[in-house]
Amino acid sequence: MKPVPRPTSPLTRALLYGFAVLCLVLGLIGVVLPGMPTTVFILMAAWAAARSSPRLHAWLLNHRLFGPLLHNWENGRTVSRRAKWSATITMAVCAVIVSFTAHRPWLAVLAIGCMATVLAWLWSRPPPPPPPQASPPPSSA
Repeated sequence: MKPVPRPTSPLTRALLYGFAVLCLVLGLIGVVLPGMPTTVFILMAAWAAARSSPRLHAWLLNHRLFGPLLHNWENGRTVSRRAKWSATITMAVCAVIVSFTAHRPWLAVLAIGCMATVLAWLWSRPPPPPPPQASPPPSSA
């Protein structure tokens, strides 16, 4: 992985750090709130953190839930099938809820269209390669 250039301006770094924290909070909300995407927000948080805060970026990379997702992304722009299905199911639930609760039909169409666009992009990402299998120990005859 090549090093990410950090902006030299303190204002730019501060804005990127604020964006990283905002995306992280939105991603954490997405863990528990159906329909709120987690994957995309965590990817954006990692992008901004890599450019503004090595400490936050390292924390994200070593996180139990987000670390594997970010390692897959940084090593080939891949997204696991589990993350894709999780996003699909939560957005489908949200689409049903929005369909029945939107005050205006065009709001439901807009929200569902945004979710469909995110899902189309997410499913266009390749899956990570399977882990290498260990060769069996030599048999003794």
